[in-house]
Amino acid sequence: MSLLPDVEFISYDKRGGLAEIRRLRAVLVGRRFDVLLHMQIALRASLLSTLIRAPVRLGFDLRRGRELQWLFTNARIPDRGDQHVLDGLMGFADALGAPLAPLRFDVPLPPAALAYALALVPDGRPTLLVSACSSHALRNWRPERYAAVADHATQAHGMRVILCGGPGPVERAMADAILGHARSPIVDQVGKDTLPELLALMARARAILTPDSGPAHMATLVGLPVIGLYAATNPARSGPYLSLAHCVDRYADAARQFLGREPGDLPWTTKIERPGVMDLISLADVQGRLDALMAARTR
Repeated sequence: MSLLPDVEFISYDKRGGLAEIRRLRAVLVGRRFDVLLHMQIALRASLLSTLIRAPVRLGFDLRRGRELQWLFTNARIPDRGDQHVLDGLMGFADALGAPLAPLRFDVPLPPAALAYALALVPDGRPTLLVSACSSHALRNWRPERYAAVADHATQAHGMRVILCGGPGPVERAMADAILGHARSPIVDQVGKDTLPELLALMARARAILTPDSGPAHMATLVGLPVIGLYAATNPARSGPYLSLAHCVDRYADAARQFLGREPGDLPWTTKIERPGVMDLISLADVQGRLDALMAARTR
């Protein structure tokens, strides 16, 4: 289901093998487009792009067009140096002559999603969402530290704390561990919502605590401040675009401790996904970010 009017989504399940490729080819056969915006660098995406017929095939510059992406395009956006991922994607709009206006996300949410969020956040009590898992386990923080932040949010700021996340076993195990360590009540919604319902819940919350994950960027769509946890990845490249000031950034410490190098000497896309890297983020770091955010909202 698309929440955006006049936008058609054609999905592809990368687990489907050759059968899924044949299905996608059947969906696209006979269709023609004016421009292909090739915004993925994975070789799989480039191979799939050959199913799309378009006279202009716009991709990244040679430096960023890794995994041979340049073989599958006939036009490229300019190289503007190391950028946040979103700024890089906006290079496609710039290349098309589209005005780069201030960011504004108008995502209409269905009534059922709004009702779901209202049932969980029915009043003005400030709500902290905790989406504790990334798709990469080495980017995740310890459950006992999430629980301690939840206790602090409840006791110091009178916040309602809601756990959210996907239905997978990793998310479930993390949620159970957080609940086991917490001393204050936490509402457990892990695996219980749809993406539109999660967006609606974010729209009613005060902040979200999460590592480098999809929900960090979903929150940006609805203007929710993100307390992002970054040590394995560089928030300057992939952090929540409007909440970088709220993030805990220990990427430089990780570069020195785990790689023996300064972050400025590393390739821009370097990830430091090593066991123990997220332990560089202390409980005091995160509680301090939450305290500052709540104080700013109060003022």
